[in-house]
Amino acid sequence: MHAPAEQRSEIELELNGETRHGRAEPRTQLCDFLRHELGATGVHVGCEHGVCGACTVLVDGVASRSCLMLAVQADGRRIDTVESLARDDVMNDLQQAFSRHHALQCGFCTSGILMSCVEFLQKVPDPDEAQVRDMLSGHLCRCTGYTGIVRAVLEVARQRQSGESQQNASENPNDV
Repeated sequence: MHAPAEQRSEIELELNGETRHGRAEPRTQLCDFLRHELGATGVHVGCEHGVCGACTVLVDGVASRSCLMLAVQADGRRIDTVESLARDDVMNDLQQAFSRHHALQCGFCTSGILMSCVEFLQKVPDPDEAQVRDMLSGHLCRCTGYTGIVRAVLEVARQRQSGESQQNASENPNDV
């Protein structure tokens, strides 16, 4: 049951490049606000304790657990979810590499992992395997064993370093 309208706060944020408005109770988690109020269903809710990483989104460009943030804290901020990665129904280079390397199975954790990978590759454009595995240690995946994910991230890093995937990077700020 929702709180009376006077107890719900108006929230305005930039979601995947578009200004969006919604209302939330002060205790509403950002993940629930994004999914239920704004329709960003690529945000998955797993443990609700910040452990599994399934709910990871970018908040002002920083990978953040949306289950640990209240919706009211996102007022005025830029939020990017997995929905921001594909353009015109074409997956970005990271998503394509995940597909090529079978880096997903059930897919529940994939959106959060992808968003962490976006920020990671911005900060560490030429990672080694140990660095990728360290970044992934903040995510729980029961299906893949992580090997395909590591291969996908390393492939994208190599391609971006050599300039092979610049057509997407110039169109999508999350790919740089």
